[in-house]
Amino acid sequence: MSELFRIEHRDPEAFRRQTRRSTVIVIALFAVLGMALPALLIGVFGSVGDSNFGLNLTGVLLAAAITATLVRTVFLKQPWMDAAAYGWRLKRSLMRVTNQMHQVKDAVKAGDEQAMLLLRFYHLGLQQMHHLDGNTSDMLELVAEREQLREALVERGLAEDQMVLRSEWLEHL
Repeated sequence: MSELFRIEHRDPEAFRRQTRRSTVIVIALFAVLGMALPALLIGVFGSVGDSNFGLNLTGVLLAAAITATLVRTVFLKQPWMDAAAYGWRLKRSLMRVTNQMHQVKDAVKAGDEQAMLLLRFYHLGLQQMHHLDGNTSDMLELVAEREQLREALVERGLAEDQMVLRSEWLEHL
């Protein structure tokens, strides 16, 4: 089976501290580039009497492109970006399930075990996302559905601890 994502146990306080730190670093980089590149372009190509709006805009767009490229190619591999990268992967995995939620719920109602496992992963992932974000109010919304599904899994002898998203479950739908 192909594993797309695995839920990891993480300390919410440390997670939030690490994501704030990585966010500040990326924003600071963008701010520095967003001010330096337009100034450089105006210094090299600009003129005193003309409007330099195009050069300013070009510099800011270049700063955004450079920042995005650095985040994707260099920063995501760094230990200080691990929490933010994990959060993005978790949310992306949940979104893959959300995009097929109508089919998932229909298949669960029909008794499809793979859909039940997929929905259980979704519930556990959503619970962790809310826990890491410190959003306890949204966790209460799915308590009944989550418990009902857990009981159905136990009745069928299926593991209720579905910490892995498998590609086969998504392809099955």
